[in-house]
Amino acid sequence: QVQLVESGGGSVQTGGSLLISCAASVYLYSTYCMAWFRQAPGKEREGVAFITSGGITTYADSVKGRFTISRDNAKNTLHLQMSSLKPEDTAMYYCAARLNDGVCLRNRETTDFRSWGQGTQVTVSS
Repeated sequence: QVQLVESGGGSVQTGGSLLISCAASVYLYSTYCMAWFRQAPGKEREGVAFITSGGITTYADSVKGRFTISRDNAKNTLHLQMSSLKPEDTAMYYCAARLNDGVCLRNRETTDFRSWGQGTQVTVSS
């Protein structure tokens, strides 16, 4: 059983930056594949950024070069630094976890993750 709690969402203008975080209450957090997903109204949830237990990162093409995912295993936290934000980045952002690095490395689909946070809203205005 994993508990994930996101924080840091808010409103920002186009071109701005925002840092969102996820606190994980889980045994052996350092062994988990962790990810950020997002979902806009009327759209399917999509993967944004992924990081393996060893720190290998993968990004969706839409955010590559603008977002940075990181983790602090000593503090059981996950972060997503978002820069050069665009209106199309507006969505509810979710933290996700799976005890399988292969998911971060290869699969990276919504259905591949077993644990989810409640989400934090990010709104980008023009």
